Amino acid sequence: MKLSCRCGQVQGEFNPARSYTRATCYCADCRAFARWLGGDGLLDAAGGSDIVAMAPDGLRFTQGLDQLACMSLGPRGLLRWYARCCRTPLGNVPRNPKLYYLGLPVAAIAESEAAVTACCGAQGHTTISPESATAAVNPTRGALLAGTLRIVSRLASARLRGRRNALLFAADGQPIRAPQVLSLEQRRALADG
Repeated sequence: MKLSCRCGQVQGEFNPARSYTRATCYCADCRAFARWLGGDGLLDAAGGSDIVAMAPDGLRFTQGLDQLACMSLGPRGLLRWYARCCRTPLGNVPRNPKLYYLGLPVAAIAESEAAVTACCGAQGHTTISPESATAAVNPTRGALLAGTLRIVSRLASARLRGRRNALLFAADGQPIRAPQVLSLEQRRALADG
C-alpha cells in the first residue's frame, strides 16, 4: 500500500502483512502531537488518533527522507516522526530500537478507507484510552485485549530473534534524526483545555 505525506514530498510503502492491529488511541499525548503538528483531520470527532500497530520492517520510505523529522513530548516519551515539509505524522516508536514496534498513523496511508479496512480492520474496532476521549466512545475491552496480546507476542518474538528497528535508528541505537524534545511549558500549552 502507498504511503505519502500531505504534500507528496515524502513517499513510501506499507506492507499490511507486517501489521499487528489497527487501533484508535484517545490518549492526551496523541492529541497533543496532533495539536503540535497543527493539522486538521488528524483526530476523529472524539479526539482519537487512528493508527496501525506494526513491525518497523513493514514500512519503507522511497522518497523524501531529507524531510523526515522527529519530536518527543518529553525526555522519555515516544519518538514521533513526521514530514517536516507539511507536518504529516508518519510514525510513533519507542525510544529503544529493540522494541520492534511502529505505530503508523492512517493519515499517512495514501489509500482509500475501504482498502485500509480490508487489510487492517475498521477504524474504532479497537480503542486505547477511551476514558480520555473528548466525547463518548465505546470501550472495546475484548478487541483491546486481543490486539495487545498480538502486539506483545510479536514484540517477544522479534526480541528473541534479535530484531531491532533499523528503519528509524542508526546502528549505534540513536534515532536517525535528533528529536526535538518539548519543554514542560510547551507540553502544557498543548494540553486539553
